[in-house]
Amino acid sequence: MKELFIMGGTLFMGILTVLLVIILATSVFFTLTIGTGKASGKKNFTHKLTYLKSLGLFTMITGILGQLIGLMMAFSAIEQAMDISPAIMAGGLKVSMITTLYGILINLLSILIWFLLDLWYHKKSEG
Repeated sequence: MKELFIMGGTLFMGILTVLLVIILATSVFFTLTIGTGKASGKKNFTHKLTYLKSLGLFTMITGILGQLIGLMMAFSAIEQAMDISPAIMAGGLKVSMITTLYGILINLLSILIWFLLDLWYHKKSEG
């Protein structure tokens, strides 16, 4: 796991990890808010829950940006080298997809957490 983090580029992988921590902290806050009943009287609480989806989307876009910047740097290196084997090219493409995959997984996690919290909030507010 540590290898993938370093291979993906510590800058973008670090940013994605910070965003993951923010999503998890926000999820814990919303969980405590719903669990203690403090969310039941708030009319815009479901709107605030969508912040989780927005953070997840931002994370996915950041992962894609990391991939595109990595690809631009790789293509510049290939352009200067003039001759490169297909195996090296495939390996570079594989490495460039690490940030995108990490961003998409964090996005999926944020959507899942949002869905569960939204469902729990509506069940608790109805009953």
